[in-house]
Amino acid sequence: MIKDITIGQFFPGESFVHKLDPRAKILILIVFIVVLFICRNFFSLLLMLVFSFTAVILSRISPKMIWKSMKAIVVLVIFTALLQLIYNDKGDVWWKPFPNGSFVITSGGVYGAIFLIVRIITLILLTSLLTYTTSSTLLTDAIEKLLTPLKWLHVPVHSLAMMMTIALRFIPTLLREIDIIMSAQKARGAKLDTGNLGQRIKALVSVFVPLLVSSFRRAAELATAMECRCYTDGAHRTRLRRMRLGWRDWLAGGVLLLVSATAVFTSFYPIGSTLIFQAVIS
Repeated sequence: MIKDITIGQFFPGESFVHKLDPRAKILILIVFIVVLFICRNFFSLLLMLVFSFTAVILSRISPKMIWKSMKAIVVLVIFTALLQLIYNDKGDVWWKPFPNGSFVITSGGVYGAIFLIVRIITLILLTSLLTYTTSSTLLTDAIEKLLTPLKWLHVPVHSLAMMMTIALRFIPTLLREIDIIMSAQKARGAKLDTGNLGQRIKALVSVFVPLLVSSFRRAAELATAMECRCYTDGAHRTRLRRMRLGWRDWLAGGVLLLVSATAVFTSFYPIGSTLIFQAVIS
């Protein structure tokens, strides 16, 4: 399971999505997430899902990598879907397993569970592309540029951007470290995969203590390396690559605005989805 987590990894490429300005990617992602949680019906949600799939295809990222990012949240998706089935009692009753009990499966519960699953899948598809197609250096520069207005309030923008990017960058490193420590402890006879829940939690202490020590050591080494290279927070630096918005960024932003406007319209005016659907098929 640890090996399947791909959060924070970067896969170099020359695809359409790779060549987008990192600032445009972040803004597109923010707008996408806001609109995604505004969606109230399957038609509007389908529009956002199609946008996500299109972005994945244009990124040329291996479907195997995309599946790994989805595989890591399967348990969470199933759990949230079950909560919808259990606690959502709206709509018609489809199944009542206990005649004298209060637990029932309703059409509203099934609708809510499916809607939630599709929404989470849509969200993960696009958010994972941000780190898959953007290096940590460009991500730091983009965050710093977007937060530049906060400098007027004396907010340490560069430090915040650096901390966020370093934290994101070290997620794959920590995951690899966990895998190495678990393999080493199993080789020494540790039973990490057997026993009841309490025994497994107790056995994980032998994993997290070395991981904590290793994390502090890596942080100290990184700080020493930055000091040796005369790194100074807030110093005015030049950039190897100047970020400029190009036609790809305007095209991607325009398509997102069109899709978002349609999704919001059909969410608040459900009859609009019927009219749009009829116009498309005719």
